Amino acid sequence: MSDWRTDRTETVRALIRQAEPGIDEEVKWRKPSNPGGVPTFSLSGPICTLETYKDKIKVTFAKGASLPDPAGLFNASLDAGTRRAIDIQEQDAFDQDAFVALIRAAADLNRG
Repeated sequence: MSDWRTDRTETVRALIRQAEPGIDEEVKWRKPSNPGGVPTFSLSGPICTLETYKDKIKVTFAKGASLPDPAGLFNASLDAGTRRAIDIQEQDAFDQDAFVALIRAAADLNRG
């Protein structure tokens, strides 16, 4: 039986790679409560992390507050000083083109 979070995480991961083929993915912050760790994506600096929770997946952009978000994808961590996040629940529609644009903007910001 497939878990929607696994499917959605794989879709997000594929979109990240599509947006920036040279992006690096590594797993960080392994601990007993999260033995799988947190997938972390970087290219000339941190881009985002991808976490799985019981009721959602969360994509947190390290420098999200500095990124344009015309489609309004950011819906979490909106009061954070630097980062912004997208919480995606099972029933949520997901604008893949806008997400790819966010990844590209984050990579461009890192490149300076």
